[in-house]
Amino acid sequence: MKKIRQKYKIGDEVQIISGKYKKQIGKIIKIISKKNQYFIENINIKTKHIKPKQVNEKGEIKKIEGYIDKSNIQKYISI
Repeated sequence: MKKIRQKYKIGDEVQIISGKYKKQIGKIIKIISKKNQYFIENINIKTKHIKPKQVNEKGEIKKIEGYIDKSNIQKYISI
């Protein structure tokens, strides 16, 4: 099985080049290499409703980052 070389690493600053978050800049916090998905800090925020698992526990609403495809980002170089 051939290993695919990654262009970006966790902690790299990237710029979004297409979609709803175009021209925004953020750091990579998680990578799913098999699906070419990148999770970028404070970009593509989704709201997740969590039900209580036990009787005495409360439900909550969490804000989590959604993924962005590899083709929609490029490395950001500050001048």
